[in-house]
Amino acid sequence: MHTSAPAPQGPPPYQAVGKHAVMPQTRHDEAARFNFLANMNQYLSAEFLPRVKRAYDKRALPRFQAQHGRAPEHRSEVRELMSEEPAYQTWSAMRRATMEQRQQAGRSVVLRQLDRLNDIARSAAAEPGLELTPGFKPPRYLTGVDHHCMPGGYVGELAADDVSAPANYDVGIFATTGGALGRYSDGGGTAVAEWLKREHPDFKPKRILDLGCGLGHNTLPLAQAFPEAQVVALDAAAPMLRYGHARARSLGVRNVRFVQADAEAVPEPDASFDLITTCMFLHETSYTAIRRVFAETRRLLAAGGISLHVEQPQYQNMDVYEQFVRDWDAYNNNEPFWTTMHDMDLTQLAVDAGFQREHTFETGVRAVVDAAVFPQAAALAKRQEDYGRAAAWYVFGARA
Repeated sequence: MHTSAPAPQGPPPYQAVGKHAVMPQTRHDEAARFNFLANMNQYLSAEFLPRVKRAYDKRALPRFQAQHGRAPEHRSEVRELMSEEPAYQTWSAMRRATMEQRQQAGRSVVLRQLDRLNDIARSAAAEPGLELTPGFKPPRYLTGVDHHCMPGGYVGELAADDVSAPANYDVGIFATTGGALGRYSDGGGTAVAEWLKREHPDFKPKRILDLGCGLGHNTLPLAQAFPEAQVVALDAAAPMLRYGHARARSLGVRNVRFVQADAEAVPEPDASFDLITTCMFLHETSYTAIRRVFAETRRLLAAGGISLHVEQPQYQNMDVYEQFVRDWDAYNNNEPFWTTMHDMDLTQLAVDAGFQREHTFETGVRAVVDAAVFPQAAALAKRQEDYGRAAAWYVFGARA
C-alpha cells in the first residue's frame, strides 16, 4: 500500500530557539509576534509569491511581448513591468512591512532589558578573546545605511558597551528564517563545516579567519568543528563583537578571538591562515571594498589553504524574472550593493587578487536540518530529503 509523504512542516514555534546567557528573554506576547511573522513570511514565500509569478506569466509578460515583440532581456524591464501589477505591489508591500515589524518587535524586546544585556556582555569582556580598538572608525558601507531596516545598522550604539544591535539581530532571525538556520541560526557555518569534512576530510586548519563575522553565528560551528584551531572572528562593528564574545563564552566556545578591524586591511601577517571564510558579508560591502577584501584574502591565505565565500547565487545564467525577484532586497531592504555584487564575476575578482584561475571553484552548501527544530524533516533528511526546511547557498572559493 502506497503511503504519501507527510506535508511539509510550517515554521517551528519560537520557543524552539536556542538559548544562551546573552540572548534576550521573550515574554508570551513577544514570542507570539515572532510566531506571527514567521508564518507570514512563509505565506508570502510559499503561497503568495507563486501568484506574483502567475501574474507575470499570464498578464505582464504577454503585455510586454505585444508591445515590444520580444521577452524582457533585463531584470530592470521586468521590474518596471511588474511595478504595475497588483499582485507584486501587494507582495512587496507586505514583505517590507514584515521586515519593519520584525525590527520593531526585536528592538522592543531588547530595549526593555538592554541594561541587563550590556552588563552580561561587559562581564564576559573580562575574559580573554575580545579585542576592540578605541577610536576605530567603521567603513562607510556600514555607517551609511541601516541594513535590513535595522535602525543604526550593525554599528549603532545606544549606551556604553552597547549590544542592542546584535541582540536585536539574534532575537529575531529565527523568526525571519522560519528556523531554517537551526536553533542558533548558525546554518551557514554548519554547512561549511560539513562541506569541508565531506570534500576535504584530511583538511585540518590550524588558523581560521572569518571576515565580517557579525555576532559569530557562522564562526562558532567552524570553531567547534576544528577545536584545535585558532579562530579569528573579525568585524568592524564593536557591538557585534561584544555580543559575539559573550555568546561564544556562554556556549562554551573558547578558541575564538573577536577582533575589531577592517576586512580591507587585516592586522595579521602574510600567509597566516589555512581557512578564510565569509558568510553573507560580501553583498554588504562596496565595489571598492570587495576588491580589497579579495586581495587581503589572497595575502593572508597560506599555501594549500582554502577560502570560501557563502552568498546567494550570482545572477549570471539566471532567468531575468528570477533575478528580478532576488533583486528585491536591493530596492526594498536597504541593501545598496546587493544588485552590483550579484552581477560581478567573482572568478575574475579572485584572479585579479592573485589567485590562479584553475584554483577557483563554485559549489553549493545546504544547512544541516536541526532535529530539535524540525524533527520530521530531520528524519526525512536521512533519506536524502529535507522538505525544503534547510537553507541552501552558493559558495565561491579558491585555493592558494
